[in-house]
Amino acid sequence: MRRHFSRPLVILFGGTMVPALIATSLAEILGGALGFQILFHIPLVVGAPLTLALVVLAILGQRYDQLERLIIVFLAFIAAAYIVEIFIVKPDMAAAAPDWIIPSFPPGSIVIAMGMLGAIVMPHNIYLHSNTIQSREWGFGGHDQTRLMRYELIDTSLSMGIGWLVNSAMILVAAAVFYSHGMTVTSIEQASATLRPLVGPLSQLLFGLALLVAGLSSSITSSLATANVVTGYLGKPEDPHSRLYRFGMVAMAAPAVLLIMIGLNAYRALILSQVVLSLQLPLTIIPLLVLTRRASVMGDMRSGRQTMVSGWLLAAIIIGLNMFLLYQTFFAKGL
Repeated sequence: MRRHFSRPLVILFGGTMVPALIATSLAEILGGALGFQILFHIPLVVGAPLTLALVVLAILGQRYDQLERLIIVFLAFIAAAYIVEIFIVKPDMAAAAPDWIIPSFPPGSIVIAMGMLGAIVMPHNIYLHSNTIQSREWGFGGHDQTRLMRYELIDTSLSMGIGWLVNSAMILVAAAVFYSHGMTVTSIEQASATLRPLVGPLSQLLFGLALLVAGLSSSITSSLATANVVTGYLGKPEDPHSRLYRFGMVAMAAPAVLLIMIGLNAYRALILSQVVLSLQLPLTIIPLLVLTRRASVMGDMRSGRQTMVSGWLLAAIIIGLNMFLLYQTFFAKGL
């Protein structure tokens, strides 16, 4: 992006990533800290720096391939935990199925909806996935790029598919436990405490474990992405042993830890931090679409017309939803 865009655009794209990276770190570290609080009764003021310290030690103490395996184990545990939760709470799948496909926006739901969009399609992960593919040490004898990209497509599709199912399971469990019992949840701690009397201690334990593991694994990926973005936008090599890399890894996490320690509302912080990601998302998707279409950048591997149409359509939808969110927030409070 430094090479192919003008300086004002680079400043715009890179500058807007700063609050997005802080918001990401806030949500991820807060998740880990809440997990420590639910499981071990460790206060957030201790759990937040503890989560960050464990993440830094994991990144600096292991190679990338080892981190990749660790994250796979974490994700497998989260998926297994919510599969068990599904069997415990027994949601009405027939009632849920139509809304899996047909979206709706009940009054006041746009903030939650955009927060979910930002939580699932995070801008920093687009940078990280791109960096991962470019830095991959391929184990093939030849140089068939089409074949390599086919494997990456399968890998990414499986990852996104599993992520979609896990996120869906989270929503189904929450709806089956809280909404069906007429419960209004206003804090993560309340959600955990309410699980025990409604569906038993096993569900509460799995909730806390999944939250802790999710916080740790996502904090690792967000820290890697932050270091990649910071070094990349400053035009420096991505060397894990350099001071800049280590500074970039914690630079955006430090404000997040400070915000948690001064006692912000964890529930609202989780939602609003993900809305920040949704607002920044077009400024990551648009340059990606532009660059991957250019033959001067991609050569024979540039994106085809069908991919571009799909990409720009999705970008337009995201921009439209963000504009709808801003309109409802500032001009339609009475609706």
